[in-house]
Amino acid sequence: MKKNHNGKLKIIPLGGLEQIGMNITAFEYEDSIVVVDCGLSFPENDMLGIDLVIPDVSYLKENYEKVKGFVITHGHEDHIGALPYVLKEVNVPIYATKLTVGLIDNKLKEHNLLRSTKRKVIKHGQSINLGCFRIEFIKTNHSIQDASALAIYSPAGTVIHTGDFKVDYTPVFGDAIDLQRFAEIGKKGVLALMCDSTNAERKGFTMSERTVGKTFDNIFSEHRNNRIIIATFASNVDRVQQIINSAYKYGRKVAIEGRSMVNVIGTAAELGYLRIPDKTLVEIDQIKNYPDDKVVLITTGSQGESMAALSRMAANIHKKVTIKPNDTIIFSSNPIPGNEKAVSKVINELSRKGADVIFQDVHVSGHACQEEIKLIYSLVKPKYAIPVHGEYRHLKAQAGIAKDLGIPKENIFILSSGDVLELNEQEPARVTGKVRTGAILVDGLGVGDVGNIVLRDRQHLAEDGIMIVVLTLEKHSGSLLAGPDIVSRGFVYVRESEDLMDEARIVVEDAIDVCLDKHITDWGKIKNIIKDSLGDFLWKRTKRNPMILPIIMEA
Repeated sequence: MKKNHNGKLKIIPLGGLEQIGMNITAFEYEDSIVVVDCGLSFPENDMLGIDLVIPDVSYLKENYEKVKGFVITHGHEDHIGALPYVLKEVNVPIYATKLTVGLIDNKLKEHNLLRSTKRKVIKHGQSINLGCFRIEFIKTNHSIQDASALAIYSPAGTVIHTGDFKVDYTPVFGDAIDLQRFAEIGKKGVLALMCDSTNAERKGFTMSERTVGKTFDNIFSEHRNNRIIIATFASNVDRVQQIINSAYKYGRKVAIEGRSMVNVIGTAAELGYLRIPDKTLVEIDQIKNYPDDKVVLITTGSQGESMAALSRMAANIHKKVTIKPNDTIIFSSNPIPGNEKAVSKVINELSRKGADVIFQDVHVSGHACQEEIKLIYSLVKPKYAIPVHGEYRHLKAQAGIAKDLGIPKENIFILSSGDVLELNEQEPARVTGKVRTGAILVDGLGVGDVGNIVLRDRQHLAEDGIMIVVLTLEKHSGSLLAGPDIVSRGFVYVRESEDLMDEARIVVEDAIDVCLDKHITDWGKIKNIIKDSLGDFLWKRTKRNPMILPIIMEA
C-alpha cells in the first residue's frame, strides 16, 4: 500500500455513539468508502408502537459510487440488524467471518435479498482489498463466536477497530484473542485505535465465559428434581453450549423456545459452532413427555421484553409452557440499561407462581473491563484514541483510561454520530464537519413512514385521548342541519360525564353560530374555530388537552 503523505483519512460514525446499538462507521479515503458494521437499536420508551430503529444512511446513498463494501465485526443485532434495510438502498458486498455471514444470510432470506447481495466469508488473519483500503480480520473473543477486530490500512495510516471484544484466555470454543497480532501491528505504528467502551467504567478484568459453565454445573447438581428454565441472549452461542454440556452431563433433554433463539442455534449448529450430543435436543411440544427433572428449556426473554417467550410464560399466555411451583428459572444475562424495570416485573411474576428464580453469578459480560482495555492500548500504542461503542459516560471513561496511559488530551476524540474526523501522520487530527445522520423508525412493514410528527400524535393520544366532533352544514346557507355529535376515546368515560358532553356540544354550537354571524364559509377556518373554543373549554374544565378532530359534512 503506497503511503500518501498529504491525503487525509476520514472517519465518520453514522450511528452507535452516545448509545448502545445502531453501530455503523464509514471510513473514507479519496474515492473509497468502507463501512464497518450496520446495526439497529431498539426503541426508547417514548417511541410508541415502534419495532426497530435503523441508521439514516443518506451519506452513503449520496456517495454510492465510492462505497466498496460492508465489513462486519460480529453477528449481534446492534452490528448486523439494519443490513436488510440499508442494502435496499446501498447494495454493496458484505465481508464477514463464517458464523456472522450465516446469521446475516438468515436476515437476507427473510427480506428476499439473498440473490441480490454478494457475501464473502473471510477467515481470521486474512486480508481483503477494497478500493484503496486493505482490511485485515483479527481474532477476538466476545459473547458470540467468530468476532473480529479490524486492522484498516489506508494510505494515510493504520486504524485498528476492536469491534466488541473481551480478552478470554480460556474461551468455550475456538482460540483465545490474537494478542500477538495486535502487538505486531502496534510495532509498525498505528494511527488510531477505536476501542469498545461498553465496560470502560468497570475495574479489573472480565471473567472468562467458562466460569459460567461451572456455575451451571453447580445449579444443575443442586436442583436435580426441578425443571430448569434458562433465559439468555439468543446470540450467546457459547452460553447455550455450556447449558447443553451441563444438561447432557445430568441426563436432561434440551428444548429451545423463542424464534431468534431457534434461528441462531440452528445456524450455529449447522456451521459447526455448537456441538450437540445426539438425542439431546427435543422439540418444545415434546417436553410434556418427559419428567420435569429430565428437562431443560432454553428461552429468549432475559430482558423482560413483553412478547418474548419467558414473559409470555410469566403472564400465563404461552401456548406450550406453563410455569409450575418448583420450577428453577435462571436469568443468564444482565439487564441492558433501561430494561431493569421490565426484568424485575418478570422476576416478580415468576416468583409469584412459586418458581425459584436465580439471577446472581450466572452471567459474564462479553465486553472488556479497564485492565483489558489498557492491555490493548499498550500493545497497539496508537497515536490517537477514539472511544467507540457506548453511551457518552462510557466513552468518557475510556478517554480517561487513554489519558492515564499517556495519550495527550488533544489526541483523544470523543465523537458524536455524524462528525467527520480527518487524520493522517503529518498534521494534527481534527473534526472538520458534520454529515447528516439520524434514526429511521421501523413500524411493522413501514420503514421511515413514522416520523417525529406521527410519534408526537401518538404521545398526545396516549396522554390525553381524542375527541371527534361530527356535524352537517347546509350547502348554501351554511346553517347547522345535524349534530354536533361528539365521540371521545381515552379522554373521559362518557356515561359518567354526560353533563360535560352536553356543555361541550353547546360550546360547539355557539362556535358555529359565531361563524354564521361573521359569514365564514371556509371549512378550514370553521374547524379551527371549533377546535380552539372546544379546546379552551375542556382545558378549563378538566385541565386536559385531548386531540380534537372536527369532521364537517355538507348536505
